[in-house]
Amino acid sequence: MANTDEIKDDSPYRVHSRREIVSLLNSMMERNQLLSLLIKGGSESIITSILDIDEGQNSVVIDAAPSASLNLSILQSNRIGFEALYNNIRITFNVDKAKHCEFQSRPALKIDIPESLVRLQRREYFRIPTPIAKPLRCTFRVTQDDGSFTTIVTLLNNISAGGVGLTDEKKILDSTVGRIYEDVSLEMTDNTIVTVKLVVRDCKEAKLASGKTVNRFGCEFVDLPRAVLAAVQRFITKLEREQNAKASGMM
Repeated sequence: MANTDEIKDDSPYRVHSRREIVSLLNSMMERNQLLSLLIKGGSESIITSILDIDEGQNSVVIDAAPSASLNLSILQSNRIGFEALYNNIRITFNVDKAKHCEFQSRPALKIDIPESLVRLQRREYFRIPTPIAKPLRCTFRVTQDDGSFTTIVTLLNNISAGGVGLTDEKKILDSTVGRIYEDVSLEMTDNTIVTVKLVVRDCKEAKLASGKTVNRFGCEFVDLPRAVLAAVQRFITKLEREQNAKASGMM
C-alpha cells in the first residue's frame, strides 16, 4: 500500500512534463474520475474529484471533504497525496498545501498543479476507502505467552490487493513494524469473511475530532492465496462501482 514517495525506483514511471500532467488531469476531470485524497501519511483519506483546472493560475480545484473537521485537517496538512485508478493505471501525485475556495457557490479546495506524477500499471498499489456509514471489521486472533488466544477487533479504513489500512481504537494491537499476524479475519461488504496473514508496515497515532487518540495501521498481505486475492479484487471492484455510482448521482 505504498504511496508515491514509498515506491522504490519509480523514475521510469514518473512524469515531469507539465503539458502531459495538465492533459491527464483534464481528461480525469472530464470523465468525473474519483480520486483518493490522503493526509497524515495515508492514515486518513476521502474521495474527491477534479472540478476545475486553471493552467494560467497553476491551480486545480477539487471537491471539499464532507465534514468541517476533515477539511480543517486537509488545510492544516503540509503534504497531501492523491491516488486514482484511471484506465487501469494507478495515478499518484503529491502537493504541499491546499486552500479553501468556492466553486459554483459551493465549498471547494484549491491545490497547485503537481510538478510531477507517477503512472503505474500495477493495480495492487491502488487503495480504496471502505464505507464510513457501515464500518467493516478486521479481527486479529493473537496467541498469548501462555498459549491461550485473544481477539483484537480493528476497523477497516481502506483496502488494496496489496494490503489494508486499519484503525485500532483501543490501541492494544502490537504496532511493531515487521510483526506478522498469522490469523486475521477480514470482513467485506458482501457478507464474505476471509482469513489472511498480515505484516505491520506502518503505525501512526492519530487524534480524532472528539479528542480521542487511535492507532492507524498500514499492513501488507503475506502469502495471499489466489482464491482470497480474487475475493479481495472483487470487493475492490464492487466498492469502486458503488462510489462511482454515488458520485454520478445514481445511488
